[in-house]
Amino acid sequence: MLVAGIGSGILFFLILFRMPIGFAMALVGFFGFAYLGDYNYVASLTMSTKIVVEISQDYGLSIIPLFVLMGNLMTNAGISKELYKVSYIMVGKFKGGLAMSTIVASGFFSAICGSSLATVATMSKVSMKPMLNYGYSASLASASIAAGGTLGILIPPSVILVIYGIITEQSIRELFAAGFLPGLLGVLLYLGAIIWTVKRNPKSGPAGKESSKDEKIEALKNIWATLLLFTLVMGGIYSGIFTPTEAAGIGAAGAFFIALVKKNLTITSFAVSLIETSKTTVSLFVVIIGALIFSNFVDRAGFSNELLDFIQTVNLPPLGVIFLMLLVYILLGFVFESLSMILLTVPIFFPIVDALGFDLVWFGILVVVVTEISLITPPLGMNVFVLSNANKDVPTSTIFKGVTPFWVADIIRLLLLTLIPAIALILPTFLYR
Repeated sequence: MLVAGIGSGILFFLILFRMPIGFAMALVGFFGFAYLGDYNYVASLTMSTKIVVEISQDYGLSIIPLFVLMGNLMTNAGISKELYKVSYIMVGKFKGGLAMSTIVASGFFSAICGSSLATVATMSKVSMKPMLNYGYSASLASASIAAGGTLGILIPPSVILVIYGIITEQSIRELFAAGFLPGLLGVLLYLGAIIWTVKRNPKSGPAGKESSKDEKIEALKNIWATLLLFTLVMGGIYSGIFTPTEAAGIGAAGAFFIALVKKNLTITSFAVSLIETSKTTVSLFVVIIGALIFSNFVDRAGFSNELLDFIQTVNLPPLGVIFLMLLVYILLGFVFESLSMILLTVPIFFPIVDALGFDLVWFGILVVVVTEISLITPPLGMNVFVLSNANKDVPTSTIFKGVTPFWVADIIRLLLLTLIPAIALILPTFLYR
């Protein structure tokens, strides 16, 4: 346990000094594994090489670049603007309606994109200016974008859930099914946060005009292909017609054809989509490889087993252990971004959760939700800084002030999911168990 603890300390030190997390985890895992084998670097090299080869040749991991490509193609096809327009037409007439539209559109776009940072960056371009022009307060306008972006790592298809499934060897389709209702609950609670904010200060989100029936029909016509693609991809996964990897391929191909039909895809934008997908995929694979090397080191050190023995000696109830882990995630969220948190903790925590008899699919949803909270938690809050960089005239302090009701909504959702596991497990249980 001491060796694993020292290794984890070195890892935190390297990350704080801005070494890329994938390389930091691989470095600590490699030398830690060798140290535990009496400086047997050959065994450590063999272990590391095996992981690199297996990850590189794993057909199932093609789901990552395919879903990333799907999101990039849909972004370049201008789908986000159409989703925002439809959302505004449906709920824009209410006070805070533009902010509500941002949340609803972010939910839809997240389901296509699967990335929180991409959702924030895209929705910032689409909705920030209209809200400010209509008299919305900067805090509510920016907070609704930052909070809406957090939905990107939970609502399927989610790259984070894929990575969690790889590390813990859980079914990706079950994780996708488990993430649907908590994602929908997040949208509803965020809408509640907007209503609460506007009731306290009606001037922060004035009501918009009511759209006509013809405007609603016309707007829906523009997104029917997108809704059809999402229904095909996720419906195919949930019904078992095809695997998540096959669904990713269908999604990427469908996004390509939608972009062509809408005539929004040029040779340049297509090349940009491919380059962005390649960069994202390479960075994610480096992180996954590093996490698995570090996980092997932690397993060999027996850290998880010793930590479980310690928990049992202090007679902490199983649910108390879960709450303690969630507290650790919230504290880590002050200084680490979401992917780093998951890769640092899941290899250590999931064997303990499994030994305590909890469902690992349910725990995966808890991890993603508490990680969502970190995206809008000061002082790091990656979504806040992405939004602040895109809107230089809105200070981060204003955004952090505005996200407080959304942060509270996330804490409420986290408590509900922890105390009522059925919210996350009802769909995977009904469909696959």
